[in-house]
Amino acid sequence: MTVPRALEFWFDFASPYSYLSAMRIDKLAEAEGVAVLWRPFLLGPIFKSLGWDTSPFVLQKEKGAHMWVDMARQCRKYGLEWSRPSAFPRRGILPSRVALLLDETGRAGPFCRQVMRLNFVEDRDIDDTAAVAEALAAVEIPADAMIAAAGLEETKSKLRAQTDLATARGVFGAPTFFVGPEMFWGNDRLLDAFAAIA
Repeated sequence: MTVPRALEFWFDFASPYSYLSAMRIDKLAEAEGVAVLWRPFLLGPIFKSLGWDTSPFVLQKEKGAHMWVDMARQCRKYGLEWSRPSAFPRRGILPSRVALLLDETGRAGPFCRQVMRLNFVEDRDIDDTAAVAEALAAVEIPADAMIAAAGLEETKSKLRAQTDLATARGVFGAPTFFVGPEMFWGNDRLLDAFAAIA
């Protein structure tokens, strides 16, 4: 039996713990000789299916308060820049559509890190066309064509289908990693996912 040498990274741009993984995963994968498949999806519809109208970090005050303390601590641990976003959870539909298109070409990682930086370091609106264009330009991807493609109904349908697939595979939060059919949930399981490949 062939051991899969790819790690699926399912993430939402609004997810703080996805930020921790997004900023580290490519370097870890390069060291392990593993391909990262970037899988953007939207947590909102999944939360709604569970009866929640927003993030559990908002619904559960104590859990949310702890998360912000923990995020600052984890960013110090990993040497990552961090600024608590003034809006949470932030809408990220446009960058998710762009990331989905870029994942099909294997170029999603650098763009996704730029968007995560806009949200969790610069405290910027990431669903803004100018911000997405800035993130694309930073990684030398032509912005106009990519943003136009992201606005096509076909791309919108692909993101909905991607979110439906996440639900069908049992994803209930972000980040989630898959090694073949085996699922790992949470930034603290990233290394376990790599170990499963090895």
